[in-house]
Amino acid sequence: MKTSDSEEASPAADERVNCSLLTLPGPISVSFEFFPPRTEHAVAVLWECIRRLEPLAPRFVSVTYGASGTTRERTHDTVVRIARETSLNPAAHLTCVSASRADVHNIAHRYWEAGIRHIVALRGDLPEGHKHYVPHADGYAYAVDLVRDLKNVADFEITVAAYPEAHPEAPSAAFDIDNLKRKIDAGANRAITQYFFNIDVYRRFMDKVRAAGITVPVIPGILPVTNVATMLRFSQACGTTVPSWVQVLFDGLDSDPDTRRLVAAFLAAEQCRALVAYGVTDFHFYTLNRADLVFAICHILGVRPR
Repeated sequence: MKTSDSEEASPAADERVNCSLLTLPGPISVSFEFFPPRTEHAVAVLWECIRRLEPLAPRFVSVTYGASGTTRERTHDTVVRIARETSLNPAAHLTCVSASRADVHNIAHRYWEAGIRHIVALRGDLPEGHKHYVPHADGYAYAVDLVRDLKNVADFEITVAAYPEAHPEAPSAAFDIDNLKRKIDAGANRAITQYFFNIDVYRRFMDKVRAAGITVPVIPGILPVTNVATMLRFSQACGTTVPSWVQVLFDGLDSDPDTRRLVAAFLAAEQCRALVAYGVTDFHFYTLNRADLVFAICHILGVRPR
């Protein structure tokens, strides 16, 4: 077919593509969060996830700790097995809720003796049926106290939590940032944020964090949406705002899991790409023990098996 002069002079289609949309600056570093399995089937699912993501060489992986320490032994066994059977660097979650100082010291010593050098120190979720946090009589009032005491037990690498939209129990956003600074001053090496969807929320939060004199890495936590109803329930509990456009993306997909996964991967990847444009190069993924979405997102970000 004959083309016009203007068409002949125009660049080829592949040359018209904005290459900035296809490339990312610098190396991207990732880390992953898993939760300890409750059943034999869940064990198989977890280890399939771990083996799938291991070749991506994450900076570290963390294993969560149930409310009131309900997964204490399963968390310990999972962390130690990861250290023993994989090339990954595992971090163990440890919380204040329903734990005495003696309990925490015992757990920390066990981890150190097993070669685990990284702890994610958290206050922890409230036990079921409780509306307010009440410290153990011989425990820790806040996560900052846990961080300080862990540093006295051994020279752990410590990660703490940060909340771009403020912890739901914090009296104010300013108080919450002051609390984050206290945790860093007590010895924490980095923070990981609660998940969020609005990029401006993270940007405004980081402006306040840096203005407060906090210089350690504050890594954005990314939640690929595997189940909209569960995500909405989690978000209500932790104070994360879910923009209406996020829900609109998943409208009509309740019985279409394949398309839902594609949309979820697109959403999280675009969120990460927007953060990269802001200068972020580290991401922490809440995997929910599902490797497929996280692996796809990492691939888009240029994080590939080594």
